[in-house]
Amino acid sequence: MIKAALKSLLGRKVRLLMSTFAIVLGVAFVAGSLIFSDTLSRSFTALFASTVGDVVVRPEGGTTADGAPSTVTLPASLVEQLREVPGAARVDGNVNAFGVFVVSDDGKVVSGFGPPAIGGNWSDAPAGHGLQGLTIIEGHEPHGPDEVVFDERTAERAGYAVGDKVDIIPSTAIAQPAGGEPAAPARIQPTLVGIAGFPSGGSLNGATYAAFDTETAQDLFLGGEDAYTDIWVTADDGVSQEQLRDDVEPVLPDGVEAVTGDDAADESASDLMEAISFLTTFLLIFAGISLVVGAFLIVNTFSILVAQRSRELALLRALGASKRQVMWSVQLEAFVLGVLGATIGLGLGVLLAMGIRALFANFGLDLSGQPLIFAPRTFIASYSVGILVTMAAAWLPARRTGRIAPVQAMRDDIALPESSLRRRIAWGLALTVAGLVVLALGLFSDLPHGGWQTGGGILAILLGVAAMSPVISRPFLELARASFARAFGSVGNLAGQNSLRNPRRTAATASALMIGLALACTMAIVGDSAKASVDKSVSENFVGDFVVSNVIGQGFSPVIGDQMQQVDGVDRVVRERFASAERGRGNQFVAAVDPADVDALELDVSDGDALAAGSVMLQRTWADDEDLGVGDDLELELPAGKRTFAVSGIFEDNPVVAAPVLTTLDDFADGGFPDSDNVLILFTDDSPGIQDRLDAVVADLPVVTVKDQAEFAQEQREPIDQFVLMIFALLGLALVIAVLGIVNTLALSVIERTREVGLLRAIGLSRGQLRLMITLESVVIAVLGAVLGVVLGLGFGIALMYAVRDQGLEVISVPVGQLAVFLVLSVVIGVLAAVFPARRAARLDVLRAIATE
Repeated sequence: MIKAALKSLLGRKVRLLMSTFAIVLGVAFVAGSLIFSDTLSRSFTALFASTVGDVVVRPEGGTTADGAPSTVTLPASLVEQLREVPGAARVDGNVNAFGVFVVSDDGKVVSGFGPPAIGGNWSDAPAGHGLQGLTIIEGHEPHGPDEVVFDERTAERAGYAVGDKVDIIPSTAIAQPAGGEPAAPARIQPTLVGIAGFPSGGSLNGATYAAFDTETAQDLFLGGEDAYTDIWVTADDGVSQEQLRDDVEPVLPDGVEAVTGDDAADESASDLMEAISFLTTFLLIFAGISLVVGAFLIVNTFSILVAQRSRELALLRALGASKRQVMWSVQLEAFVLGVLGATIGLGLGVLLAMGIRALFANFGLDLSGQPLIFAPRTFIASYSVGILVTMAAAWLPARRTGRIAPVQAMRDDIALPESSLRRRIAWGLALTVAGLVVLALGLFSDLPHGGWQTGGGILAILLGVAAMSPVISRPFLELARASFARAFGSVGNLAGQNSLRNPRRTAATASALMIGLALACTMAIVGDSAKASVDKSVSENFVGDFVVSNVIGQGFSPVIGDQMQQVDGVDRVVRERFASAERGRGNQFVAAVDPADVDALELDVSDGDALAAGSVMLQRTWADDEDLGVGDDLELELPAGKRTFAVSGIFEDNPVVAAPVLTTLDDFADGGFPDSDNVLILFTDDSPGIQDRLDAVVADLPVVTVKDQAEFAQEQREPIDQFVLMIFALLGLALVIAVLGIVNTLALSVIERTREVGLLRAIGLSRGQLRLMITLESVVIAVLGAVLGVVLGLGFGIALMYAVRDQGLEVISVPVGQLAVFLVLSVVIGVLAAVFPARRAARLDVLRAIATE
């Protein structure tokens, strides 16, 4: 039986190749996601290990809750004290700052969303365990205020070489020019004197780094204070990190801590990986979608293959093979296909991982300097998924082979036993109802893990509809047959009858396309509704005449607001700042404004009084969720330490305030947050040329823009468009699998109907008419899948947006034009999918086709 199964498999090489398509693509997505995830994890682990000393001394509030350096520093005198510690080989003070943007030679900001733009002082201190960190590989160290060093990738991306004048925008700079008032330079132009890199390989993963000498860095980022943001202590030979830490701790003042470099690296890497873990989850979700779609194709393929071999299997039964032997012979074929598909898919996954790496490089996460990581789990997962999914998908057709009676081998026509349509309806209806219940719980209840419930409900509904599709699609197929008969005569009638001949096969093939389009339609509705909600929110809540913000989403120098205030026609400038603090076990977003500017924001204060020093105002929804009211205390862990604020007022939700907690600018600064603005709201007299005068202030600052209401709304919509576009790109793989499924089904159907095709040609059907018949069959499958997908996508999208209507997404918008495009594309897909099968059918030799058994 094993020999017979393998011989049968190798005797049908074309079918073998086509049967592996789905599993290859599904496994490729799983392998690619895991390879990218492991590469990402390893790159950050190696990066952080090479950017910490043996012992790191830091203020307890040295960073904000989101990891950015705070204004809490260490006195320079502590460096001298630490040099006296036994076991310390050397001690180096570091100055670090975020928001130090490098502008390329063509005027564009090198930094992007995600990886930070880092600035600081140059140090040649070794990393922990003697590892070599960033090292000058060209040029020399910076000396004086007019010299800077870039990391290798930043210099390359910006188009600079050693000796060039470079543009840098230090958003938190607070330098003090000699004999003048404190001022913040909006832009500096030092000379690039050195390029740094990792000699053993590696990069900063998309972050940019600009290093000055220590005195310049202190002037730029610490206001000239002789201090550091952290200190590295390097261990003598034979001294462990733990021993050195224990020796350092007694020297430290209150509020300062010492941690080993290993602990600091693990802490940074784990925090970052937790923050971006959604990437892996995100990719694996789409891998799962691809596998579900692929499973439909595999089930369909094996159903056709087994049906075509019914006589052969019946003969095996007649020769004495048991039901179990016949069933396991089919499972053996599935196992071989699974191994083959997983192997090819693993190779394709490498290419896919490279593609994912390139895709995320466009969003700032640049891993191009990192080799791909092939962990054992990638191989285990790829082969497990490839083999198990293939064998599971082949189990139903294999099980049906055992129901072939040996006596059927004597008949010319053998029909493979099929399960009852009534049973399919029952199972499909049960799955659909269960899916609706789980979906409702995920969307409308407060149960934990609502995202998994929502996803599980959607999957159950899709599978339920797929199970019922042979029955619920029959009216559509009858209508298509009648329409084709009227439009194309007997050829159209034949195409319609062929679709109706095996509604299970037609519906199963359409179901693969249905899943992809249902999810695409859902995302189209979510994206369109989100943009419509943004437009409504901006139109109803926009205050002032212009908004100034950073295109990177980070802060910018406060001097810009000072300069805007001096522009002729500007009546008022409202500064808004925001950052993350810690509250309990999680982070809490906090905003800050000047109390005198609260009235300009037009907040609807429903309870309490105005904002004052030492107090906060809360958004109504958040206050209700946290059970807080006027007079209560709110405790926050700020970089400068724990602070308790009195709740002075409650205001109705308003997107003008970027966080649910609003405090004063002075309290914000005292808490240790950087001195940088995030948003400026400008009130003007609408005099002619006002925007041109405002634009002139930031003309040399590509990171900062001035926007009116329409431009601000457009800026808010852009991230939504990018997200939806990425979703469509990933869903494209599932749609490719579905299209291949149509091609596969038609091609195998042509093989199955070789004799019938020959007879049709013999009685006068031309090649053109044959191609038209197969094309119409393909169009029926594609349009059926599209109709089911669009209907389900409409339901999912509207339900999802209705469930989140209380989270600021109040508008439900259905992009009718986009959904119509999906339907039109389904016809195009049907026509294109039929090209290969129709061409093959038209080239069949008539006499040989008639003689085929």
